[in-house]
Amino acid sequence: MIRLVDVSKTYWSRGVPKTVADRISVTFPNRGAVALIGRNGAGKSSLLRLIAGTLRPDDGRIETRGSVSWPVGFAGSFHGELTGAQNARFVARVHGVESGRLVEIVEETAELGGQFHQPFRTYSSGMKARLAFAISMAIDFDTYLIDEVTSVGDVAFRAKSEAMLNARLESRAAIVVSHNLPLLRRMCHAAVRLEDGRAEWFDSVDAAIDAHEAALLPG
Repeated sequence: MIRLVDVSKTYWSRGVPKTVADRISVTFPNRGAVALIGRNGAGKSSLLRLIAGTLRPDDGRIETRGSVSWPVGFAGSFHGELTGAQNARFVARVHGVESGRLVEIVEETAELGGQFHQPFRTYSSGMKARLAFAISMAIDFDTYLIDEVTSVGDVAFRAKSEAMLNARLESRAAIVVSHNLPLLRRMCHAAVRLEDGRAEWFDSVDAAIDAHEAALLPG
């Protein structure tokens, strides 16, 4: 379970404020997937980072029960000079997971071939996201934070990613950011729509998408 209580966050750029969270209060359940919907720049990825703890709110508090993943697909914390395998071993040690088994799972899931044993800095952005996804899936979190990761790779890999996530969600929770609206309809049972720093809960993903699309219409 994740609960946000009056959470606020504002960025400043050249003296101009951009509020991505304005006293947001919402509770995410401990089972199933909730879609996070909003226009570009609405603060979806920032909200995931706030929940993950990699970004601090200006005000309010975030309460979590159970383990929470980093944003799946985020590869900013990997070391560029280490190989994919070495990065996987490092993450295993940090989370107290048996490193040999985790490396096997990651190698099979990421489908990087020989590049898995090459320095991370040589990876394309897609390869980095695939490695991050594979490492995330190899660790048993209570809640997964997912940011566009199922758009990475070819059709077969995207289908594989979605199947793995659905299997996890039989007993775990997820907060999912994606511009792939059909994916959100398939995967999620509820949604939160972000607009002007405010969050609105919807029990229906279709209703949230309808509200989002209506807000994008001119006039």
